[in-house]
Amino acid sequence: MIYDEPRFLPGGDTFVLVQFGDDARIDLNFMALGLTAALREDRTKGVIDTNPSYNSVVVEYDPDLIGADDLERELRRLIEGLGSVEDLELESRLAYLPVMYNDPWTKACVEDYAQRIAPRSGDPEFVARINGLEDAAQLARVHSGTEHWVVAVCSTPGLPLMVALDPRCAITSPKYNPPRTWTTLGAIGVGGLSTSIYTTPGPGGYNLIGRTPVPLWDTQARLPAYRDRVVLLDAADRVKFVPVELEEFEYIERRVADGTYAFNVTGYQRFSVRQYKAWAASLDARASASDRWRSRSSRAGSRPRCRTIPAARAPSAWASRPRAPSTTGPFALPTCWPAMRLAQRRWNAPSSDRHSASSRTP
Repeated sequence: MIYDEPRFLPGGDTFVLVQFGDDARIDLNFMALGLTAALREDRTKGVIDTNPSYNSVVVEYDPDLIGADDLERELRRLIEGLGSVEDLELESRLAYLPVMYNDPWTKACVEDYAQRIAPRSGDPEFVARINGLEDAAQLARVHSGTEHWVVAVCSTPGLPLMVALDPRCAITSPKYNPPRTWTTLGAIGVGGLSTSIYTTPGPGGYNLIGRTPVPLWDTQARLPAYRDRVVLLDAADRVKFVPVELEEFEYIERRVADGTYAFNVTGYQRFSVRQYKAWAASLDARASASDRWRSRSSRAGSRPRCRTIPAARAPSAWASRPRAPSTTGPFALPTCWPAMRLAQRRWNAPSSDRHSASSRTP
């Protein structure tokens, strides 16, 4: 639910929580990130730091420089200045991260869990099955077929919580119960509607579907990307996962080890919420048209078939590199519209229906 008015809750002597709603819909995160950007630009006296999340932002302040009541007034002023969520335009870098899906390291982690804690089959196969996908290979194509929005960076150094921007690529899954006692470094996990990357080899509960060979934080500034920062990603960035095989994975690992690996991160883009929502609405309209076509076909006695989107009309993230072989040409992308409708319903559902999608702990 989106609140009519934001709530201001104390978080001790030097923190205030500004909450815009109580679920994980993406509009709430846009508002939290809009306030974060406004505070950065306003340079409000006494504000030390901010920490945005799914539906809120924590503001750290110095009570010797600004009191709690004065801070709330300043925050209300900035929120009123944001306008509607559709008016927001956010600085958003795009980072391309290599990933080996269905890799041997996360597979060993899952097998160790099954032997020592609770019986369990392979995570990629499990996630594919509950999302109506054919197999782990199709799961990899779907997961890498969209840009992922960085909702927050939290929990451990540099750890991003992300959601798929293309609702057709939304993947949902329940978390482990009980959780794992360890997770391999660089593992990519999915839980609720979120994707995360384990930046430390600690416990966790997300389903493991792949691994990246690159670090997301570096206190020693060994790699060029960390010369002016400690963590790679910020909230409001986007991530595009690039599938690689074992040979390329090991090559990148060597480049990371010798300090010569260069991240591919674009830093010149702005994310328009209005344009994004218009694009997402166009997908829903096209799916509705397909539903009407399926209904007419059923009444006529013919068998409905899945449509195919040519790459020229597909989202840019899908057209950036060839995917699975298609029935209509080497660069066409097969898309089953009923599956898209299911993904869109999951996208718009409250967080309670998404296997606790707003959980900040992978």
